[in-house]
Order: sequence, then C-alpha cells, then structure tokens
Amino acid sequence: MQTKPILTLDDVKKIAAAAEAEAKANNWAVVIAIVDDGGHLMWLQRLDGVAPVSAHIAPAKAATAALGKRESKIYEDLINNGRYSFLSAPLIEGMLEGGVPIFVDGHCVGAVGVSGVKSQEDAQIAKAGIAALGL
Repeated sequence: MQTKPILTLDDVKKIAAAAEAEAKANNWAVVIAIVDDGGHLMWLQRLDGVAPVSAHIAPAKAATAALGKRESKIYEDLINNGRYSFLSAPLIEGMLEGGVPIFVDGHCVGAVGVSGVKSQEDAQIAKAGIAALGL
C-alpha cells in the first residue's frame, strides 16, 4: 500500500493568503478556489468587485487541473488547436487557463483555480499561492 501527502486546512489557508496578496498587489478582483486531488472544493474566496460568474469558473478550473493533473491551459490549447472533441470530456468544465495543480513529492494533492482577470494573470495568482507552500 502506498501513502501520499494531502492538503490540510493550514496548507489551504497559506495558499489562499498568498494568492490574495498577489491579486491585491496588482489590484485584480478575482475568485480564488482551492480543491483537493478529487476536485472537491476546500476554499472559495471572492474578492470585492469581481464578476459573479467567476465564482463558478474558478472552482471549475481548479477541478480540471486536479483531476487532469495538469494545468487547465493544456486543455484550452488542445481545443484551440482543433481538438474540439475535448469539449465532451466528462467532469471537466474549466478548460481555460487559470487552473494549476499542486504537486508534492510527485503526487497531485489538489489545485488552485482563479478567475476574474486575463487568463495568464489568473494563472500567475494561482502559482503565487502554491509558491507559499515552499515546495
């Protein structure tokens, strides 16, 4: 039987605080979502001024990154390059840049999804949050 690391609530709070700091440093209104390795929501934070739809998009991006064990941008790129069949992939709805998986010792333990600004800025915020874990 193998063992693997898991995200704790303390880990999630560190990620969320660092992601929020990155967003606020750039005056970006976003939603920050953090999920476990099964795509289950552990944290949702909606900063003032963000569009309400972002509260649906951020968790979808995070779940896509966690379940696929890769950045959600990969799916966006596949679709933009003609792989339209990926639109029918089950349980994967957030196929837009801004979902970033969290890896610990080679294990995907969850992901961060951000929505509210340009996609590359969403990803920047997610990565800043993950960096707070010092992995």
